[in-house]
Amino acid sequence: MAMGTSGLRETDRGFVVTAVLFDLDGTLIDSTPAVTRCWTGWCHEFGVDPAELAHSHGRRAVEIIADLLPTSAPAELAEAARRLDELELADLAGVVALPGAATALAALGPAQGAIVTSARRDLAIARLGAGGLVPPATLISADDVQVGKPDPAPYLAAAHKLGVAPEDCLVVEDAAAGIASAKAAGMRSLGVLTNPHVTGLQADLVVNSLTDIEWAPGADGTIDVRVRATDLPA
Repeated sequence: MAMGTSGLRETDRGFVVTAVLFDLDGTLIDSTPAVTRCWTGWCHEFGVDPAELAHSHGRRAVEIIADLLPTSAPAELAEAARRLDELELADLAGVVALPGAATALAALGPAQGAIVTSARRDLAIARLGAGGLVPPATLISADDVQVGKPDPAPYLAAAHKLGVAPEDCLVVEDAAAGIASAKAAGMRSLGVLTNPHVTGLQADLVVNSLTDIEWAPGADGTIDVRVRATDLPA
């Protein structure tokens, strides 16, 4: 059944959409080792048990820090966030593109794709560079919104910048917070099981990795997102 202005349509193998909005960390790039090192180091510096980070994947650092240090003054929270930025920008060791990421980005036209990340812009650009990926023209970072995932604001900002109706967008995510953000924005979602710390994604469709997907641009400006694999994860 057609939905939206250009008609996001479900097919027996995926979706036909107007735009694809990608999460970054854990979806297009593998930064898990670096993220773990930096957050663990930060926790030790600020007296936080790293186990408290268990359900924080996919959220903006400033909001995670506010939860971890709830009694801190605004200036102290700002300093804690600045210190994390410093640690993360200095540690790009092992940051690589995930399989299928370059192909996915290259398949989309300038108005068809965006990256929507909970990282700050300078860190996102640094990690994309470390992974050898060329970002699309539209990149929504933690610096561009007042509130991050699971709020719909980041994905709505990307749709607005692309000039595409939210219901004609497909979100590709590896985190529960990102899937919740997509659903709240009225978008369909494709979950990728590329992060070893994330299970049970409640996406509309779940695949093991981006290599399970074919990206077929249409003459009408849409893109057919097709599942390549015959056996999808349970």
